Amino acid sequence: MQYVFNVISLLGGLAMFLYGMRLMGNNLKEGSSGTMKVVMSKATDSYIKAFLLGIGVTAIIQSSTATIVITSGLVAAGIISLDQSLGIIIGANVGTTVTGQIIRLLDVEAESGSFLRFFQPSTLAPLALIVGVALIMFFKFSRSDRLGGIAVGFGILFSGLLNMTGAVNDFANGGFIEKIFISMGDNPIIGYLSGAGVAFILQSSSATIGILQAFSMAWGIPFRTIYIVLVGVYLGDCVTTAIVCSIGANSEAKRVGMVNILFNLCKSALVIIVVTIVHHTGLLDNLWLRPLSSGGIANTNSVFNLGCAIVLLPTVGLLVRLSKKIIKDEPQETSKYADKITALNPVFFSMPAIALNSCYDVLNIMQSSSYKSIDKAFDLITEFNEEIYDEILKEEENIDMLTDKVDNYLVQMSPHITEDHFIQILTQYHKLVSEFEHLGDYAVHLAETAKRLHDEDVELSAMAQKELSLIRLLLNSIMDHAKTAFEKRDSDAAYHIEPLEEVMDDLSNTLHDNHLKRLREGKCSVRAGIMFLEILTNACRISDTCSNVGVATILRVYPERASQAHSYISSLHQGDDEQYNEEYQKAHDLYFRQLTD
Repeated sequence: MQYVFNVISLLGGLAMFLYGMRLMGNNLKEGSSGTMKVVMSKATDSYIKAFLLGIGVTAIIQSSTATIVITSGLVAAGIISLDQSLGIIIGANVGTTVTGQIIRLLDVEAESGSFLRFFQPSTLAPLALIVGVALIMFFKFSRSDRLGGIAVGFGILFSGLLNMTGAVNDFANGGFIEKIFISMGDNPIIGYLSGAGVAFILQSSSATIGILQAFSMAWGIPFRTIYIVLVGVYLGDCVTTAIVCSIGANSEAKRVGMVNILFNLCKSALVIIVVTIVHHTGLLDNLWLRPLSSGGIANTNSVFNLGCAIVLLPTVGLLVRLSKKIIKDEPQETSKYADKITALNPVFFSMPAIALNSCYDVLNIMQSSSYKSIDKAFDLITEFNEEIYDEILKEEENIDMLTDKVDNYLVQMSPHITEDHFIQILTQYHKLVSEFEHLGDYAVHLAETAKRLHDEDVELSAMAQKELSLIRLLLNSIMDHAKTAFEKRDSDAAYHIEPLEEVMDDLSNTLHDNHLKRLREGKCSVRAGIMFLEILTNACRISDTCSNVGVATILRVYPERASQAHSYISSLHQGDDEQYNEEYQKAHDLYFRQLTD
């Protein structure tokens, strides 16, 4: 019966260890993934730099899988090439050994009152939990929750390790654990498959090796068992990574995962060959049957990874060529925005900063493309060109396609976003998708009006053309501010939109009255008047949409104002803001003066 309770204790410790590692890793990824993407995209001009970068990134975010997935996404988006990714992949395999070096703190021994006791897991675990909970509950600065999550994850990780080692000690007394590891040493195939299987199930080499280190505290595991289990772990972990890299990816991105598999296969073969040769020379006689501590396992893992990286780094070109033979090129996306579409990759859902940045890139294209189409459409009003008209219609199809892609991606991402900061961004992006799609529609409406003017041989009066030129000038100013506001998250640019949008409404009303006067005086045909009003209506809709973009930008910069969005606009129009009043009056005078000149 005691064995049942020991198993429960062991599995409970394992659950705490895995959850702590995930909690710590997730907070590290969320806090640094955006920065990591920028750094990784710029520091890959040599294998050595990329190799060191892979080590550093993996050591920080505590996950070689996350590092390689980020790399895969960068390759898929065309930001870096497959060749540039190779050093990062190999570096990530070395960087993952840092976790084992942290876990080796299990070996720290200290007498009562010694300073070293602070580094023992039995002290570190409660200290980390105290710090983490304090940061989450009592501090409210921008990154307090994330830092608290990292600390709590660290504390849970070591609490789980301590729980596991306690349970394993009870098993060790009956010789059960000893028999398992002796059988692995006697039958290397069992050891290899055990390491590969556990790493594949847990989806983490660090977690698997950490469990191995915990078991070593109860009963020292001999080197002959350790080395073959480690070799199995390398394969199991890289297969998981390759599967993740393949989700929704193109051929180049899939090759990142394949190169990682090929590298780990070569690493496994190299370790087995070298250890076998050295063992047969007698140089490992003193080590072969010696039980290794937690630190010994961490050192063995580090030496294997670093040594293989140094030996295999010069051969990475061969791995690329082999990966291209295994994974053939797929038909390429014909859209000119194919690289941005590919960057909307589900593998980034666990790294919200990168996933949302991919959405930002697509939204930015939609906005810029819509503005260009609007500008072309106004040109068509004065001088119609069939080719330009077709370009506007074609670009509208692209904008609609991008709308569907990014909207679906945001919907799929929603369940994976838990942090308030990212939820607010996602919410604003949801709103802006439709806003930018509407801009493309308005460009088409303007172009269709221009086509009818041309096809029906209708001419606008000279005064109507002058008025539309003024409308276009004002609209360009509004669109420029909206573009800057969204691209740069510039709240100052966003503030400039609303007074101009109000002037647009005033100007539109005045031009509407002027048009009715021209109709009464017979200076404008009814048909021309209808088309003039259509153009005016679409210009006002574009202005209103830009206003919405400005408000969304302000809420993006100041999310605490989200509940006051409607009242904010109302207060401006009621004259409660002096800066708004000044800008509105200045713009009103400028454009209405030009109207009467």
